[in-house]
Order: sequence, then C-alpha cells, then structure tokens
Amino acid sequence: MRIVSTTPFTDQKPGTSGLRKRTAVFAQPHYLENFVQSLFDVVEALRGGTLVLGGDGRFHNDVAIATIIRMAAANGVTKVLVGQHGILSTPAVSHLIRHCGATGGIVLSASHNPGGPDGDFGIKYNVENGGPAPTSVTDAVFERSKLIDEYRMAEGAVSLAKLGEQRVGDMVVSVIDPVEDYAALMESLFDFDAIRDWLTAHSMAFDAMHAVTGPYARKIFGQRLGAGKAALMNCDPSADFGGGHPDPNPVYARALFDRMFGDDAPDFGAASDGDGDRNIVLGRGVYVSPSDSLAVIAANAHLVPAYRNGIAGVARSMPTSRAADVVADSLGVPAFETPTGWKYFGNLLDAGRITVCGEESAGTSSDHVREKDGLWAILMWLNILAARKQTLTEVLSEHWAKHGRHYYSRHDYEEVDADAARFVMAKLDEQLAELPGRALHGETISAADSFTYHDPVDGSVARNQGLRVMFESGARFVMRLSGTGTSGATLRLYLEAYEPADGDHAQDLQRRLSVIAAIANELTGLRRTVLRDAPSVMS
Repeated sequence: MRIVSTTPFTDQKPGTSGLRKRTAVFAQPHYLENFVQSLFDVVEALRGGTLVLGGDGRFHNDVAIATIIRMAAANGVTKVLVGQHGILSTPAVSHLIRHCGATGGIVLSASHNPGGPDGDFGIKYNVENGGPAPTSVTDAVFERSKLIDEYRMAEGAVSLAKLGEQRVGDMVVSVIDPVEDYAALMESLFDFDAIRDWLTAHSMAFDAMHAVTGPYARKIFGQRLGAGKAALMNCDPSADFGGGHPDPNPVYARALFDRMFGDDAPDFGAASDGDGDRNIVLGRGVYVSPSDSLAVIAANAHLVPAYRNGIAGVARSMPTSRAADVVADSLGVPAFETPTGWKYFGNLLDAGRITVCGEESAGTSSDHVREKDGLWAILMWLNILAARKQTLTEVLSEHWAKHGRHYYSRHDYEEVDADAARFVMAKLDEQLAELPGRALHGETISAADSFTYHDPVDGSVARNQGLRVMFESGARFVMRLSGTGTSGATLRLYLEAYEPADGDHAQDLQRRLSVIAAIANELTGLRRTVLRDAPSVMS
C-alpha cells in the first residue's frame, strides 16, 4: 500500500443519483480517488466487509474499476464482487448486495446520459439494503471530500475477463457472471412458461440501446424465453452506446419507435437505458407513458406469481401522474407521494408499506430489489399480457375505461442557462401563495405549493422538492430542476389532465395538454427566459 497526497475538489457533492460529471472531469488526476477515499473514510463498515462493484460499460469504466479495486484493498475491504468485464446493471448490483449480504456496492454509471470520451461519467454508492445511499451518507461523503489530503492505493491488478477468484494483497476479488444471479431472480418471480407460450404466438422487439442490458436480454429474452434474434436490437454494449443517447424515450429510442409504429410492427416493444434501471413499453402504434405503466402494473400485479397475494401499497414520485393513486384507491391500499429519487422509496419498501413503486422518468420496480428495474418492468408487462391473453392496446384501453385516463407528458428543456432556469423557478415560487382561485384559459387553480415530503417511516423531512400548481378539473403542472445532468441545467415541466372513466380516452396527447402548457408558460415566462421555442424532449 502507498499513501498519495492530494488536495480537495470543491464540486464533489452527490445528487439524487450519485456524483455525475463529464468523463474528462473524472479522468483528471486524483478526482475519482478523492471521492472514493472519502467514501471509504465515511462508510467504516467497508473495512472487513464485502463490496459489490460494476457499471454500465461506458468509457472509463475499466480504468475506474481497476482504481477502486486497488483502493478497496488498501482500505481493508475483505472481498470485492465485480461483474465480468466490469459489467453489472444497477438492479443487478442491488440484488447482489441483498443476495450475498454485502456491505454495499459501487455503481459506475451516468444512467441515461451519453457516454464516450466527450460524454458523461458517474459513481454511486448503494448501502446494505441494496438501495442508494441516503442523504446522511452522501452529505457526509461530500463533507469529507472538502477536507481530504491523502488517499490509499494498493499495488496489484486483476483480469476482469477471467471468471473466478484473484487477489490484490489480502483482499479477494471474485469476478462473477453479471447476468446469472439476476436471471435466476427474474425466473423466480415470473411465470416463464406462460411468457414463453405467449411469445410463440406473438412477436416482440427489445432495444438495449448498446447499453448494459444487452447481455441480460440475450440470456432472459433470447435463451430462457425463446425470443428470436430478430427481437433483440442493439444488444452489444458499447463504451459510447453506439454513438447514441441511452435514454428510452421517443427521441433517443427512435429506431424502436419507428419499428413499433411501422406497417409490420411487432405485438410488443420495449427498451431499457444505459445502466438497466429505466424502461419503456409499447404496443403496435401505442406508447405507454411510464406513469400509466406503473398504474397498469399495480392493477394487474396479482396475475404474476410473486405478487399473487396482492400488493401492500403503491408509491410514486411527486411529478409522476396520479394514475397509480386511483388504482391504489380501487384496491384499498395506501398510495404514497415522494420526492424524485429512488432512495425515498427505500424506507417504504423496507417497512413493508409498499410493494410497487415508480417514477415518471421511466423507472418502475418492486420490493424484490431497492432500485428501479427496467427488465423487471418489461417482464411484468409480458406476464400480464400472457395471463390476460390480450394485446397491450386492449389492456390499456380496459384500464382507462375502469380508472379513467391521466393524459400526461414531460417537457425537458436540456442544457439551458442555469441562471435562467433558476429565474423561471423563482418566478413561479413567488406567485404560489396568490395563485389559488385564479382563472386562466378556462381552468381555475385550486392549490399551489412547493412540495415537502414527511417520511412516514423515519420522520425525516425533505423540502423544496418541486413546484406544483393544481386545477379544479383534476389537471396540474409541476416544475423542477433536474439533478441528473452534467452541463448547464435541465428544467422539467410535467403536464397532467384527467379524463374520467366515461370520457374520451383517444385524444391527441399534446393537444389535450396544450391549455395547461400555455398556463405554465404564461405564469413563468419559461420559453422566453430560457430562449427555447420548444422542449428538447417531450415524453
């Protein structure tokens, strides 16, 4: 072991999904090492503990993994479980932590952000329950990073290509199959026989977007469920995601959307993102919003073997549409509204308050892990279709006929000037108290606030989690600044309008939401202030 002198960086405060920066920032001397040493200094249980380590295969992953292994050995970690070639999806890391009783795990990913030398990189720590580290841990790591003056580094190297055990000093490094344990978990949850039968009579398309889920899709959809090679798109992981943007939405998953809206579309389509925690699902000519996907999964979970006894409750992030709330009410189970960030679901899951949870940003999961899980959500849909013996369109139409439709869309203004974005938020914030009762474009505002979350399990409070404006019609809009970008600011506008069960569920989405969008723009001066005529992405 050697001790390396260093000086602090001032910008190592983790966001809701860990520390994310441009790849070049992480590649500069001492940057990654400072953050990792701060983590080891704060999480004392890692000394003598087991660490799970892996990432989504993006550029710089291999270099970072080699560094972290050497630092783990120097800081007294007993064992590291690392995916072959450094590959592990985020939900697979969560499962391995729980399955192996590990102390925690490090995920190297910037999720749905682009990769490559000019792209983004990220690092996140997951605690012993498999979920993202709580704010108490990430804040402590940040405080330590501001004081750090040295880090520890062991000598030695391992081959990530070779399965089996190796050593760095006294520490065991176990290079494992990244897919096998996770695939076994999925097979224990779902009726693979029923899905296999459904796939013999129906076609599907899955787009891995040149990201981490490619090997998982080949093992699960291809080998275990019998989907043909033609069903699997872009399943070779790439350090720059094939030059694409691994975010499953109508813009960046254009190849899948073109296929699903084409003349000879498969019966079912799906995609996952860079690290495997997000998903989208489609039918022939139909895109299911993540909010609707959560609601349909909650309503039909009893059809899946692992959830045949029903669900304890449902949770959604605050910006996610209220469709899941309606389902929870019909089932007689509680519904929880949390801030954005998967860590807020952890307490509810550990306490048994909920079984299913999700975010509008294409993340859905259950109590089987403590992360969002893209492939799990896709398998839920396949199992539901197999059990109901219906098409996706039929399932969605019957759901709306029973529960009503929440027309919903997210408008992202990406990489806008940070000061302009803050000005937009401040302008709306200062109006909140006077908005209730105001009538605009035929809609009357019923309430407006800055969302505060009171955790019902540990009593903690999270304030200023987004600005909400609600209308008497059941419509609303939400605005918040995202913490997942690495350049400028991303301002998100969430639009929602409710159509009752006996209403018209076939309206054009953006036209149905246009009045709420106009009100949001009028109140905030959004487009004028950020100098954009339209959102970067509408999903």
